[in-house]
Amino acid sequence: MKLAYSPASPYVRKVNACAIARGIDKQIERWKVPTTDAALAAVNPLSKVPTLTTDDGMVIYDSPVICEYLDSVGSAPKLFPAAGPARWKAITQQALGDGILDATQPRRREIALPQDEGRKTYIETQQAKVARALAALEKDADSLGDLKTIGEITIACALGYLDFRYANEPWRPGHPKLDAWYAKVVKLPPLAETMPVG
Repeated sequence: MKLAYSPASPYVRKVNACAIARGIDKQIERWKVPTTDAALAAVNPLSKVPTLTTDDGMVIYDSPVICEYLDSVGSAPKLFPAAGPARWKAITQQALGDGILDATQPRRREIALPQDEGRKTYIETQQAKVARALAALEKDADSLGDLKTIGEITIACALGYLDFRYANEPWRPGHPKLDAWYAKVVKLPPLAETMPVG
């Protein structure tokens, strides 16, 4: 397998964390590539990372799809539970974590641009999404485990991204249970071995 990646991408981090959690990370060749590279656009029309090329030549993207594919490789315990309530919980948690990332990644570009009223409103709207997501996670923090599901991995990667890119907007105040959970899981291999750089 070959993974097109950027070292600072939280979506790539999620994929790598899943591979580590399932014990298959050594089976993946990494291809560091800018999203403007024509070679990436040739395999993924969206020209985005992460993009995974499987051993049989199939190209898979975006991170939720890649993670589910990786969950089908090898014999380790599944990160995506079987059909039923546990699965709905895990993939809803994944959506919440991805939603935090979706609200924060593009905001970095907006902050750097001249601040007109429309841009200010956009930034505030995205900040509010993150605040609501953090409040929901704090409420449910007691149910979070040790990175055994795709939901827990995605949430942890999202919190790590907030630390990485938004240290000036600390998320820990007001979220003591979530903070305690994150302090525990950030030491586990899927997160400890995928700290973002850049």
